[in-house]
Amino acid sequence: MSFREEHLHHLSHLTTATAEAAALRLFQYQARHCLPYRDYLSALGREPTTITRVEDIPFLPIEFFKTHEVRTDATEWEPQEVFLSSGTTQQQRSHHYVRDPQLYRRHAARIFEHYYGPLSGWTVLALLPSYLEQGQSSLVAMVDYFAQVSGQTQAAFFLHDHAALLAALRQAKQDSSRRVLLIGVSYALLDLAAAYAGDPALHGLTVLETGGMKGRRREMIREELHAELQQAFGPVGIHSEYGMTELLGQAYSFGDGRFHAPPQLRVLLRDPSDPFSVSATRAAGAINVIDLANVDSCAFIETKDLARLHPDGSFEVLGRLDNSDIRGCNQMV
Repeated sequence: MSFREEHLHHLSHLTTATAEAAALRLFQYQARHCLPYRDYLSALGREPTTITRVEDIPFLPIEFFKTHEVRTDATEWEPQEVFLSSGTTQQQRSHHYVRDPQLYRRHAARIFEHYYGPLSGWTVLALLPSYLEQGQSSLVAMVDYFAQVSGQTQAAFFLHDHAALLAALRQAKQDSSRRVLLIGVSYALLDLAAAYAGDPALHGLTVLETGGMKGRRREMIREELHAELQQAFGPVGIHSEYGMTELLGQAYSFGDGRFHAPPQLRVLLRDPSDPFSVSATRAAGAINVIDLANVDSCAFIETKDLARLHPDGSFEVLGRLDNSDIRGCNQMV
């Protein structure tokens, strides 16, 4: 069995106790077999064999996904799918080259079902106009797969057709055996809320926002955004997803702004002014994320997001580092 096969075999069975050892093994592997990462480590003068703690791993700046083909064992496979981040031009968009499209979809479904229960008990509807328009979105692929697995009869996506979405919501709510999930980019949910506040079709849902104003509205802090959405969707908490093109995993918040991640996805914080100051005990700082599902790209990513980390491992996203670009579904400025 190859390293990749062994790693993926254990991926769905990881616990918090075993995830660190798995991360260190994957680091040693990618330090040799992911060319952009290997070159980055060499430029830093870091010898991978001397690294024995997760906190000492140099994380690859997320910009590399824009400028390089971040692929592990790149000569052994050709991408079956390429996910692109939001952006105004092809050159400004991150590229995540996917070896096995089903790996991403099934992994995302396992994470969702871990927190929300079987997809067969949900009807999944989505308001993601900018993602649909730009194409090659990992979020759209995930939602489409969720809808397939759920076995729902309703279409999942509603580009700008609020009337059709409201009709689908009313129909879905008639099935008492299913809960209804409305997942949407923030500005689109705000547009829907502004146009149809008070409509009973918007009540009794689980609303999952993915962040992102994309220049359509002014940026809002989470508390303000959720308060405005609750005026239309009712007093229940607004859920959130933390994910991005460069990751195959997601974290979820269930209404209180604190994201929870499975063992395969771990957030560590660094001093924003020192990229090599990663600490497992730092309470606030910039996010470095380990995504052990990224076996075919790079699992160790230095992001531009700022967060507060809680003792139980949950985290709050506070904003973005200055001068970083406004990006996709991890916006919580």
